[in-house]
Amino acid sequence: MENQNGICRIAVAPLRAEPSDRAEIVSQLLFGDHVEVIGKDDRWWLVKNGYDGYEGWMDFRQLAAISHTQFVEMNSCELLAPLSFNNVLTAANGSVYHLSPASNIPYLADGYCFAGQEKFKVNFEPHDTSKRDFKTEIESTAKFFQNIPYLWGGRNLFGFDCSGFVQTVFKLLNIKLNRDASQQAEQGELVGFLAEVKPGDVAFFDNAEGKITHVGIMLSPNEIIHSSAKVKIDPIDDQGIFNRELGVYSHKLRIIKRFVE
Repeated sequence: MENQNGICRIAVAPLRAEPSDRAEIVSQLLFGDHVEVIGKDDRWWLVKNGYDGYEGWMDFRQLAAISHTQFVEMNSCELLAPLSFNNVLTAANGSVYHLSPASNIPYLADGYCFAGQEKFKVNFEPHDTSKRDFKTEIESTAKFFQNIPYLWGGRNLFGFDCSGFVQTVFKLLNIKLNRDASQQAEQGELVGFLAEVKPGDVAFFDNAEGKITHVGIMLSPNEIIHSSAKVKIDPIDDQGIFNRELGVYSHKLRIIKRFVE
């Protein structure tokens, strides 16, 4: 198969484990996410996300075709949908798309952006990641998403999984993280002790087998914001996250990583 590239042309597109509407959603594409097509099965295409290398099956009708040159250019897309519940694009036929924060705004010019050949009016001020300051904005950015429900594979305003939440917050602040918690744990610099934590450090948690299964963003040495049931703030100590509702430690602390000195 010749090399093909595409761009997500709808607000949210599920990436599935198998080529079926009934298959598990392993992640999601947001509007403007660029992909490489690496396989096909009827209307299902296996794609690789250009941002984080994550793979999954999607309905090809949710993509618009782009050239390889455009695919490469999208790697440096700095304009995103901002922290707002009112990010509206208007399509050529007058219909609207409601974008989640951190969606790419590709090829912005004169108030319009483009997904392949499709043109959309941008009815908001894009968020320029090149102008963000991590240390002063990490807490407010993370807290914007409080109370959004937990959703396996989720990366949008209607549901986040733990690593999707962390990845999205960091993307808005111009730091690229991998998709899954176990992949993110391989990035960054190790923080030796909880007492040394700074806001924006990332904590990882493992299961009984020692596999990294959860991640969250530290707000202080004793507080973490993470997606578990919903995006919320919980107390943390050397044992892990204490869940007040359950009255038990829900996640066992493994390591803490730092991405900004």
